Amino acid sequence: MQSLFDQPTNASPRIDELRRQILRHDHLYYVEAQPEISDRDYDKLLEELQDLERQNPDLVTPDSPTQRVGGAPVGQFAAVSHSVPMLSLANTYSREEVEDFDRRVREALEGAAPTYVCELKYDGVAMSLTYSNGVLALGATRGDGQTGDDVTANVRTIRSIPLRLHGSLIANCTVRGEVYMLNETFMKINETAEAQGDKTFANPRNLTAGTLKQKDSRHVAKRQLEFIAYWLDTRDTDLVRHSTNVELLHTIGFPTSPAVRRCGSVDEVMKFIAEWDEKRFDLPFQIDGIVIKVDSLRHQDELGFIARSPRWAIAYKYEARKAETVLEDITLQVGRTGVVTPVAELRPTALAGSTISRATLHNQDYIDELDLRIGDAVVIEKGGDVIPKVSGVVVAKRRADAAPWHMPHVCPCPRASALHRPEGEANWYCNDSLCPWQLRRRLEHFASRDAMDIDGLGEKAIAQFIDAGLLTCISDIYRLPQRREQVLELDRWAPKSFDKMVRGIEASKGQPFHRVIYALGIRFVGEGVAKVLCKAMPSIDQLMKAHHEDLRKIPDIGDAIAASVVAYMGEPDNALEVQALRDTGLCFVGEAPSELSQNLAGITFVFTGELTTVTRKQAEEIVEANGGKASGSVSKKTSYVVAGAEAGSKLKKAQELGVPVITEAAFLEMVNYQPTS
Repeated sequence: MQSLFDQPTNASPRIDELRRQILRHDHLYYVEAQPEISDRDYDKLLEELQDLERQNPDLVTPDSPTQRVGGAPVGQFAAVSHSVPMLSLANTYSREEVEDFDRRVREALEGAAPTYVCELKYDGVAMSLTYSNGVLALGATRGDGQTGDDVTANVRTIRSIPLRLHGSLIANCTVRGEVYMLNETFMKINETAEAQGDKTFANPRNLTAGTLKQKDSRHVAKRQLEFIAYWLDTRDTDLVRHSTNVELLHTIGFPTSPAVRRCGSVDEVMKFIAEWDEKRFDLPFQIDGIVIKVDSLRHQDELGFIARSPRWAIAYKYEARKAETVLEDITLQVGRTGVVTPVAELRPTALAGSTISRATLHNQDYIDELDLRIGDAVVIEKGGDVIPKVSGVVVAKRRADAAPWHMPHVCPCPRASALHRPEGEANWYCNDSLCPWQLRRRLEHFASRDAMDIDGLGEKAIAQFIDAGLLTCISDIYRLPQRREQVLELDRWAPKSFDKMVRGIEASKGQPFHRVIYALGIRFVGEGVAKVLCKAMPSIDQLMKAHHEDLRKIPDIGDAIAASVVAYMGEPDNALEVQALRDTGLCFVGEAPSELSQNLAGITFVFTGELTTVTRKQAEEIVEANGGKASGSVSKKTSYVVAGAEAGSKLKKAQELGVPVITEAAFLEMVNYQPTS
């Protein structure tokens, strides 16, 4: 009996049905926040569609859900003209300016009483979407307002943007809105960048803008961008008011702002502004103000625009939350890759719900631009930036003897090694391989929970062992069990704590290959990259012999990662260290792909509370070893939350969202866990 795959002519109806179902479920999840099926069932639909399209490539269309993953890189973005100019809004900062706006509107409308619509001003990147015959045809940036860049391939990867409009009311239209990034996504990207020794990003808006400029849409897909729609232009139906247009946008498949309010007076407008000034820091995304628009489209046409701004709308911009404190000192922080970063040591002060005592100063250029001096009264702020920053100096309060600060030319570590600043770079580096601060960071990373997870070898112990000369390189960790008497001579060490550390060191020898590679601290090689590398090259010998071109052939491995791996493996000292670690019995061989189970494929777990039989990290690795996904946050796409003792907010969120909650015992039974003796 022939299968469906053997009969291309019969595939079209099933492909159409699968696309319809998947697009409907995308809308329920991303727009309505009311999913009807589990992640696993959704993935099954998508996998079936992918299989059918692989068998029938002539049936692949641009609006297929399979096209969201991104395609081949583009050489450059084509320029496109906007049919209706993308105007920018004039900014206001006070009630008086809002009243002036209201007065001008009333005068231009010759006494007609306008109704306004207030909505959140998302701090993202403006985007224009064009739909033809109901299908997404073009995504373009604002550019200069008249001409923007064609970024359609990147836009297709944003799952909250429908590839096909819902319903039959509208087929041809232009929709505009804001592409933005959730705070949680931004923080995770920065945490990964920091762990890899890479540059971190200042705020979600900058990261979003940079992401949309990526030439490879596959990279864009990984950044999990979001979209909110706020403007509609179409001839397929009569448009009367902005407020009903927002409702219509939601009906045809777009996410819209959860806070849109019609206001009949300036008092009502200011009440809305004040309300969200207090609530904005509780939002999961960044806003930088409130947009105020005349609701009637007829009135908008009468008012028109001036220069590049409409007369019928303004933006009320919130001031960044600021506080004044004292810059008590500037210290240096040395990373495990040798980057030396100046850090502001601040007199602790409260700001937007948290106490701030330290803030990065990035580099010498940043300090020079602000003319920061130790002892200065400084302004710190937290507005569009998720990460607090020093934004200014109160020069009037400066001491007469305050001197400009300059980056020292020696490392702050006891070796006082020379620092250098490569030409064309803003950062200073310490290249001394024996720098104890770098060594300390490398050792801390190696022993950390996500790497080798060495119980009993924490930051304080590592610092103590470095000072005592017991740790001069990573492989020295595995010589500590033979140095019992030397360790017991140190403060706060007793036989019980020493034995605990030894057990942790011995247990670390059982960590899988990808954890060992991640633990080495190769620049740009985080946990995810380590897994990709070890899956493609399941032995250290293969990795050490790999050329740049070999690594670039691996999916998700770019030039920077490939160059970093080749440089690390080609360094003689690193080769000796790897061999020393191999001699201690660490695992430098991975599992062959065929040995990996897919029992949990398509299932996402979140672990919360205290687990008793396995650690949380071990539980996550069990999930991944069986083809599932372990996540750190609960969402409607979570399949199960595994709750241990004293589970907290994640359990509560799971109950609110209706996500199934199971015990640790039920999870272990599900994966047929067999404890090792």
